[in-house]
Amino acid sequence: MKKILLLAASAIFALTIAGCAKKTAGRAPSIAVFIPGIMADSPSYAHVAEGVTQAVEEYNSAISDESRKAKLYIMEAGTNQAEWAGKITALAATGEYDLILSSNPSLPEIVAPISKQFPNEKFIFLDAAYEGNPNMYTVSYNQRDQAYISGYMAGLYSKNHKVGLVAAQEYPIMNNILYPYFAKGAADAFPGTSAEIRIVGNWYDATKGAEITSAMYDAGIDMVLPICGGASQGVIATAREKGMHIVWFDENGFKKAPGVIISCCMTKHALCAKETTLQYLGQTISWGKVRSVGFRDGYVSYFDEDPAYLEYVPQDIREKMAALVKGLRSGEILLPQTLEK
Repeated sequence: MKKILLLAASAIFALTIAGCAKKTAGRAPSIAVFIPGIMADSPSYAHVAEGVTQAVEEYNSAISDESRKAKLYIMEAGTNQAEWAGKITALAATGEYDLILSSNPSLPEIVAPISKQFPNEKFIFLDAAYEGNPNMYTVSYNQRDQAYISGYMAGLYSKNHKVGLVAAQEYPIMNNILYPYFAKGAADAFPGTSAEIRIVGNWYDATKGAEITSAMYDAGIDMVLPICGGASQGVIATAREKGMHIVWFDENGFKKAPGVIISCCMTKHALCAKETTLQYLGQTISWGKVRSVGFRDGYVSYFDEDPAYLEYVPQDIREKMAALVKGLRSGEILLPQTLEK
């Protein structure tokens, strides 16, 4: 009778959200969200936590037995990257969590050796790409489009035809996608535009971010793309002081510095986190694989209707950006998968 009931339950729930409740025998699912920073300082990480929370609530709403409901723990690990490996190791060592989920392009490399120590632990990383680890799954945004759009805007807006990217650190996506496609976008917008990259060395040093931006200004750069976490606060401060402008990544940041930040792209972290968590709870994750999503999938947005964008960006530039975004969304404009170095 027990087997019949279990089979019936599986059949009924297979095509619904409740189907996520098909957890193997044992305890209820337990998920830890590892925030590599502080949510109050990083809306993108707050969106990750929001999305996972929504998924767990949706999953639990289909379960009447309290003992079978998924459990969620959210940990803010702080911005010191040197401590991340130790903190993730400590999470895994407790044995309390079936899944550790996070979002940062540098984390898969950090966690790869840790995953070997804990073969029963599963890891999901958003905004990252890592293939071949059977305990890991990553979701990579099509950041070619995103970086290219930011570069194109920087190239159109720059008066000196010199733009720069302030990066927290070097990692494969930064070196192979973000910087090259940012540089290509700038050069395509205005032929001859040059692009430089400078490295902070971590995700939190606002003072270093300010120093780098000041040095860029001295070199004639007047448009900057910061991808450096908390260090971007220093970039903003210097850009405001020097009369530079910023193209922003991963959120609507116009309110941070109206008139200084003149372009914003956003990856929909909450949506991605929710859908990926539901896939995990439904046991449909393809471990060891990378999923790529982008503009055409609805996971990347360009804020071309924000009042600050309309106020500070000239109409002719807005029209050129609208044509670019439309082309990328429709597929009429296809960026190359690789760029010659």
